Amino acid sequence: MVGIVGYGAYVPSYRIKVEEIAKVWGDDPESFKSGLVVNEKSVPAPDEDAVTISVMAAKNALKRAQIDSKKIGAVYVGSESHPYAVKPTATIVAEAIDATPNLTAADLEFACKAGTAGIQMNMGLVESGMIEYGLAVGADTSQGAPGDALEYTASAGGAAYIIGQKNTIADIEETCSFTTDTPDFYRREGQNYPSHGGRFTGKPAYFKHVEGAAKRMFELTDTTSKDYDYCCFHQPNGKFYLRAAKKFGFSKEQYQYGLLTPDIGNTYSGAVPLGLSNILDHAKAGDRLFIVSYGSGAGSDAFVMEVNDRIEEVKDLANKTSDYIAEKKYLDYAVYAKYKGKIKMS
Repeated sequence: MVGIVGYGAYVPSYRIKVEEIAKVWGDDPESFKSGLVVNEKSVPAPDEDAVTISVMAAKNALKRAQIDSKKIGAVYVGSESHPYAVKPTATIVAEAIDATPNLTAADLEFACKAGTAGIQMNMGLVESGMIEYGLAVGADTSQGAPGDALEYTASAGGAAYIIGQKNTIADIEETCSFTTDTPDFYRREGQNYPSHGGRFTGKPAYFKHVEGAAKRMFELTDTTSKDYDYCCFHQPNGKFYLRAAKKFGFSKEQYQYGLLTPDIGNTYSGAVPLGLSNILDHAKAGDRLFIVSYGSGAGSDAFVMEVNDRIEEVKDLANKTSDYIAEKKYLDYAVYAKYKGKIKMS
C-alpha cells in the first residue's frame, strides 16, 4: 500500500492581527473574527516565498522519512504564488534538497488543492513502479487586495509529503476527487490580486465540491464520521471549515487539530497539507484520518489514511507544526504592506 513516508511543515514567524488590518480600513474587527473565525495571519518575510517555504518543509519531511534524497524520483510543488511565471519552482526545490537529476518535476496550479493533487500524482507513479519515492509540496504566499475581505485571511505557509511504499508512517487506503468548472476565484496573468465571487464562493463552490468528494469517499469506504479519529477540510476561513466538519457529524475532538486558520490564516495550497501535518504530530498508531481539500475553479481531493507504528519514531525528528505557529513576531500594517509589496513605487 502506498503511504506517507515523511512529512514536514513550515510557517513564517511574522504575524499581523485582524485588528491591525481593520484599523486601517475602518472595519469592525469583531465581525471578521467571528464571521471568518480568524484572529491573525502569517506574513512572509521579504526573503521568503513559495520556494523557500517549500524547501524548509521538504527538508523537514526528509528528516522524518530518513531516506537518501537521491531516491526521490518526482517533485511536484503546488502553489498559486510561484515566484516565476516561466521557471519552475520544483527544480529549485529538487536541487536544494539534493535530489537526483534523474527525476520528473513540475509546478502544479489548482488554486488551494494543488498540493493534494501532487500527492495523488506521486501515488500513481509509486504504485506503477516508475519511482520509489515522490515529493509533493503545497505552499503559498497568498495575495489579497488592500481593503478586500481576502486581506484578513490570505497568509503564508506550506507542508511537504514524501510518498512511497516502504517504511510508511500513514497508509493511504483510498483517494477520490470531485471536480467541475465553477469560476468562483481567479487571477489573470499580470494581475496583482485575485478576484472572487463573494458569497458565490460558498454553497455552489466550496460546499458543493467538499461535500461531493466527502460523500463519495464515505460511499467508497462504507464509513461514516464515527469511523475516524481525526478529520481535516480546506479552510479559506474557520467558518467554512467548521460548517463542513459539523455537517458530516465530526466532533471538536476530531476536527480541532486540523483547524489552523484562526492562528495563521488561509495558506491556500498549504492549508490542508499543514492541517494534516498538525494532525500527524498528534496522532498515534491505528488512528484513521479523513481529509478533504478544495481548490477554486473548482475541485476537491479526498483521502482516507491510517497511521501506523512508525509515527512515534519520526514525530520528534523535525520541528512540529505547532512549533512554527507558536513563533510569532507581530507587524503593524505599514511594515506588513512593505513586506507584501503592496506599496508601489512610481
